[in-house]
Amino acid sequence: MPRGDKSSYTDKQKRKAEHIEEGYEDRGVTKKDAERRAWATVNKESGGGNKSGSGRGVRDTNVSARKGGRIGGERGGQAAARRPAAARSASAKKAAATRKRHSATRSTAAKKAAATRKRHAAARTRSATKRSTKKTVKRAKKR
Repeated sequence: MPRGDKSSYTDKQKRKAEHIEEGYEDRGVTKKDAERRAWATVNKESGGGNKSGSGRGVRDTNVSARKGGRIGGERGGQAAARRPAAARSASAKKAAATRKRHSATRSTAAKKAAATRKRHAAARTRSATKRSTKKTVKRAKKR
């Protein structure tokens, strides 16, 4: 089968590739690149042509389909760019303060957890030392 031959793909896979290709073209991707990306997506989701032979019983994934619908939609950051610089700066300062406040809280909790782990490790060491001492005493008595 020559490279680029689509005869081993099902009709559904061909329709899916066509639909994906149209979506890329609507977004301004060249015809050739849109087709290449569309078939790459179909291959990723279904594992290649499913018309005959092995792999027909393998379920398709929809991992590629879930990548769409980014936050911000079609505008993608334009709304933030339209805001005045002072408003963006105020938001950034507020976010930085929140991150700083949260990290301080987390570090206190982390310090507590570390102290607890240290205490527990010391207790385990003490009990292990006691056990080994008892064993040594027992051995000495046997001799």
